[in-house]
Amino acid sequence: MAKKTRAPEEASQDRASIALLECACDLDMETCFSRADDLRPCPTGSEGLCCKNCSMGPCRLVGKTDRGVCGATIATVVARNFGRAVAAGASAHSDHGRDLAYTLLEAVEGHAPDYGVRDANKLMEVAGHLDVETQNEEGELRPVEEIARDVALAALGEFGKTHGKVLYLKRAPEKRQEIWREQGVEPRSIDREIVEMLHRTHVGNDQDAEHILDHALRCALGDGWGGSMLATDLSDILFGTPAPVQTDANLGVLSEDSVNIIIHGHEPTLSEMIVAAALDPELVEYAKSKGAEGIQLAGICCTANETLMREGIPLAGNFLQQELAILTGAVEAMVVDIQCIMQGLAPLADRFHTELITTSAKAKIEGSTHIEFDETRALEIAKQIVRRAIDHYPERGETRIPDVHSPMVPGFSHEYIDYALGGAYRGSLRPLNDAIQAGRIRGVVANIGCNNTRVCHDEWHNYVVSEFIKNDILVVETGCGAIASAKLGYMTPETALELAGPGLREVCETVGIPPVLHMGSCVDNSRILTVLAQMATETGLGEDIADIPAVGMAPEWMSEKALSIATYCVASGAYVIMGARNPVSGSERVIEILSKDWEDKIGGRLEFVLDKEEIVRRTIEHIDKKREALGLEVYDPSKWGKSGDWRMPELLELELEERIEAAYGTNQAAAG
Repeated sequence: MAKKTRAPEEASQDRASIALLECACDLDMETCFSRADDLRPCPTGSEGLCCKNCSMGPCRLVGKTDRGVCGATIATVVARNFGRAVAAGASAHSDHGRDLAYTLLEAVEGHAPDYGVRDANKLMEVAGHLDVETQNEEGELRPVEEIARDVALAALGEFGKTHGKVLYLKRAPEKRQEIWREQGVEPRSIDREIVEMLHRTHVGNDQDAEHILDHALRCALGDGWGGSMLATDLSDILFGTPAPVQTDANLGVLSEDSVNIIIHGHEPTLSEMIVAAALDPELVEYAKSKGAEGIQLAGICCTANETLMREGIPLAGNFLQQELAILTGAVEAMVVDIQCIMQGLAPLADRFHTELITTSAKAKIEGSTHIEFDETRALEIAKQIVRRAIDHYPERGETRIPDVHSPMVPGFSHEYIDYALGGAYRGSLRPLNDAIQAGRIRGVVANIGCNNTRVCHDEWHNYVVSEFIKNDILVVETGCGAIASAKLGYMTPETALELAGPGLREVCETVGIPPVLHMGSCVDNSRILTVLAQMATETGLGEDIADIPAVGMAPEWMSEKALSIATYCVASGAYVIMGARNPVSGSERVIEILSKDWEDKIGGRLEFVLDKEEIVRRTIEHIDKKREALGLEVYDPSKWGKSGDWRMPELLELELEERIEAAYGTNQAAAG
């Protein structure tokens, strides 16, 4: 059968991406989209039925073959493959947290002078979670640097502690902690559970699918309530806790007249210094000496999420747009660190004047320039990188920057959500719980995760989010899923006027928030866990995360990190839906364990659903089921929005400033 090559509008739903895919076709340039069309997934591996854990294999359990050479069953092989993917994902996110702990330690010990404690309040909060004393014997507050040093050491201790359990588990609702204790899935330390997952799945070791998958829960919990949560907290301490800022999203943020530098990856330690270097007056003048008007930074992937929510740096796009950014011909340098970086960038950059610069000791790419980042000389190295980018500006040829970008308001940390709902002196999630109890908000969806070339780029994210907010479901997002909504324009408060259901619209207008909240990078799913834990302890929505009318999902997932996230959310009591593909479809027994057995044990379940309409149907069904279990009123949108609905068509015809004036008066419009 001939391979089908997708037209650009079949490969992506994003207008900027479609335009550049058309350019790629005209220029006969390869991208991940064309490679996906040329390369079919291995059907055996896709279903989890290939075992290559020893040299007697690989064993392909297809047809009448239902055991490997060693006798491993289909269920055992599929469970091993899933468990190993969870371990890899947990190690990626947790290692990121470890690096931030070392950066904090070096900063307060004077070895990394370009960093310091930016959020002392967050430091004090984290000290409490890690059992670090903040006062001396006389009851006086200890110096911030001393507290920060002890916090960094305590954080590092969580990775390889020899006794006890991960300390952050106590941040979960008490009922959830009891379930973890009863089921024996409390992680003892972050690294230990990852190592044990690999040990258990070595040939001739754990050969019971349910037992293997129970440890996957334990391994993932060490990520979600350990490594990832530490990464988020330490980033906030070092770089500031996010609060809403206004910026723009999509490839149209690149400048025709400025030096364009793309920062891509996941490490805020590097990107924050690039931001500082790009603002240096000497380098700005150097860029002008080369004929540019200035320096324009933009982000791809989770580096974009880190810098836009703290510094307002515009985002160029999500995972599948990294090659397309180079195709614009307007990028002088793409600076990358770790995770989700395609090797296909190097040959593509060779076709342009773009310099691909790798910076992490953990990741090199053949054909790129490697400038290893060292926190002890952070700003110096960042300036060196920016200067190299400026030097490439005179080499720029024809550019193809799509005129496509959308405004957005990112930066909804759980701390800011508390503040937005309750103010400085009574910050609380109580109003959110009240809105769910009353039925103004039907429930909550956490839409997260990657992009995947096996489905139309952004289509599943865009579809499910549109359906949820229309049905009065508040959506919180991280990672590349958040970037998809940002590009669609869903992350501005006025979106609620046009797209949200009547109850959700009332809440958004009252509080001044969008119906889709940007909560950060992919490690920041820990912020979502924190919000859910607070909701469960606020009363009115049960006693546990499992009681809340909420669903987590990754409709276009592709990375092992996504499987770790999904698993720790399930272990926390959530119903989680994954789209795109089902890596355990080869074993009915494993499918049953991930859904029915896990729900019986821990209250959460994991399902792979390969139809976007079905994802929406199951989500709404679950939310309504949880509402019923809590004794809440049946969702009825006709109860809300009546007072202002008659004016909606009129208001939507006006520009934003005119809308505000019409609704609230001249003074408020001027203030806005």
